[in-house]
Amino acid sequence: MKRIPLLTLLACLLVAVACKQKAAPQDRLLANEAKINDIIAQMTLEEKVNMLHSKTNMSSAGVERLGIADINYADGPFGIREEGVPNGFQSAGWTLDSATYFPTGSALAATWSEDLAYKYGTAMGKEARIRGKDVILGPAVNIQRLPVGGRTYEYLSEDPILSAALSLYYTKGVQDQGTAVCIKHFAVNNQETNRGSVNVKIDERTLREIYLKPFERAVVEGGAMSVMPAYNRVNGDYCSENEHLLNEILRGDWGFKGMTVSDWGGTHSTMGAMLHGLNVQMTGSNYLGPAVIDSIKTGALTEAQVDEKVRQILRLRFAIEAVPADKANQIITSQPESQKTALAVAEKSIVLLKNNNILPIKANVKKIAVIGQNAVLKTQSGGVGAGVKALYEVSPLQGIQARAGKNIEVNYAPGYKNFPGRRWGPAPAEPDPLVATAIDEPADPALMAEAMELAKNADLVIFFGGTNKSIETEGSDRNDIKLPCGQEELVQALYETNPNLVTVLISGGPTDLQLLEPVSPAIVQGWWNGMEGGTALAEVLFGDIAPSGKLPFTFPMKLEDSPAYAMGNFPNDTREMDLFTAMYRPDMTPAERQALNAQRPIPVSDYTERFYVGYRWFDTKNITPMYAFGHGLSYVDFSYGDMEAKATGKGVKVTFTLKNEGDMPADEVVQLYVTRVGSSVEWPEKELKAFSRVSLNAGESRKVTLEIPLNDLRYWNEAKNGWDLEHGKLQLLLGSASDDIRQSAEVSI
Repeated sequence: MKRIPLLTLLACLLVAVACKQKAAPQDRLLANEAKINDIIAQMTLEEKVNMLHSKTNMSSAGVERLGIADINYADGPFGIREEGVPNGFQSAGWTLDSATYFPTGSALAATWSEDLAYKYGTAMGKEARIRGKDVILGPAVNIQRLPVGGRTYEYLSEDPILSAALSLYYTKGVQDQGTAVCIKHFAVNNQETNRGSVNVKIDERTLREIYLKPFERAVVEGGAMSVMPAYNRVNGDYCSENEHLLNEILRGDWGFKGMTVSDWGGTHSTMGAMLHGLNVQMTGSNYLGPAVIDSIKTGALTEAQVDEKVRQILRLRFAIEAVPADKANQIITSQPESQKTALAVAEKSIVLLKNNNILPIKANVKKIAVIGQNAVLKTQSGGVGAGVKALYEVSPLQGIQARAGKNIEVNYAPGYKNFPGRRWGPAPAEPDPLVATAIDEPADPALMAEAMELAKNADLVIFFGGTNKSIETEGSDRNDIKLPCGQEELVQALYETNPNLVTVLISGGPTDLQLLEPVSPAIVQGWWNGMEGGTALAEVLFGDIAPSGKLPFTFPMKLEDSPAYAMGNFPNDTREMDLFTAMYRPDMTPAERQALNAQRPIPVSDYTERFYVGYRWFDTKNITPMYAFGHGLSYVDFSYGDMEAKATGKGVKVTFTLKNEGDMPADEVVQLYVTRVGSSVEWPEKELKAFSRVSLNAGESRKVTLEIPLNDLRYWNEAKNGWDLEHGKLQLLLGSASDDIRQSAEVSI
């Protein structure tokens, strides 16, 4: 037997360890290749094809005789949706499926916290396991391009670095619990208007640098096991059969090894889906069912192509342990640990937009008037798609009442009518005096009079305005960002009656505050903040904790200032019935739905604003917003010490000392932006490249380090069709918001 020298053996071991350490997160999906080969060899063609489409509305089939369990999907992404009937979203009437309602995506993004994103994902993953679910249909990470976007509340940010960081840690949190994510909606699904057919025309640099960045980090660094192609087209091809997106970028450039699942009704052809990257059709089997078998018979497809689809599905199936039916749903879905996470996220998400020394609520306040229906309306129900049957939900009014206790009188008046959004079917027999018939209905005189009476006798007025989940909803975008139902008229009257006024906005996206801001001494963005949202809001208002949320998107002064509107890229004249909602409308027959889909136009959405999205546009064009990206006040001041910066072979490293100058614990989100100096390449005025949430006790100082990886300083060179690094000077801008820069330095790379 030949002896191996000790040094050689040691070197081999070190190489093996190094290789193991460098294993890509996607490699987790390759652990069962031999087993998968054996199983595929035993399957009939019919069994294979049966795995390529839905079994029920929220599952796709396994192969029972070979011990392959079905794949069960859970709608998300901010709570495990209640159990539905097999072929629809109607409630199955269960009692144990009440889940934790977490703050929605824009609220999570306002925390600017990777740690909280991980805990959020962890809690979601655990509750999915309790329900016997294998895959969460989330996170939803599309860039917020439009202030009017119907799903802004579900998504994260207008910035790719912030969105990518939160996407990554959400993904890790979910998958560390043995549940897979299905990151969505891939890609460039930035409008609900005509989403079922719109063709997005976008250049490759903008696509790569802005819109794909959150997906890339979740896949490459987070090991996301499944991806959901979006409804729309990108540069001519539907996302569910887009060779460039699914095969060249996702599987090619990023090394994705898992499965793709179409959005519900988002599959459009057999050959397109089979040849260009889709694994599972949801829902139905009209494309990836018998038609696949027929195509193999004619020679248009091969069984080997089906085998590869099945292989990718089985990789996820064997990476995620199936929960036996007799082990699932044995306890209530919502668990105390998850509820604590929901509270923690809500506490850190609340943004103090403005404060003229009226908050926190002073000790001499003994009578509070709470005005506005948004103080009592529940927000757990989804805007068509996403929604949760929450175990409970603390409303803002309930939170204030509980915190006020017996020594403070809290009175409530609805103040304005609530707009219920679109309705299908007959109108109610009797009109509801608190329900508006139009979104722009003027303020109701009787409701205003009641509110004025409470306000004039109060020490403090807290007005709750904003939108609701019928206004911001899947399937449609808002026509504008104005406050509905006479809210502006009401708040102006309240201020004239009692100037001790706090305005709290309950919404998922930005609103037009031109008329509200001058008559609001304090403004708070309260979001759709989950089942503990009212508790968290009361803690901030009363000063139990300092507000620390930062805006994840720009609040424009007016809608026309935002890039897509300024460039004339949105809206266009075509407005069609939404593809998804048409699938489930009770007043439409299957034949009517089929005819509608066959007649859909192909509207175009031009992204000629390119990478000037959000604050990049406002800063570059020198347009002043109402509130800038990253903005958020506190009850304390933070001082930023001198910044030291140096370029390394791995990127840029910045250190400075942050101090809490106040008399209470507080968090600051420090933000590092980059401006290119003397560049020959086109760049926005500045771009966020690093951030960190820092918790400090009263008077505490701490050295903070921020690092920018070299990869995040690259740009997509379209001439070379690849990533490139421009060497030269960088101006580093350190601050508390995109418009609040405290320190700067220059480095060369």
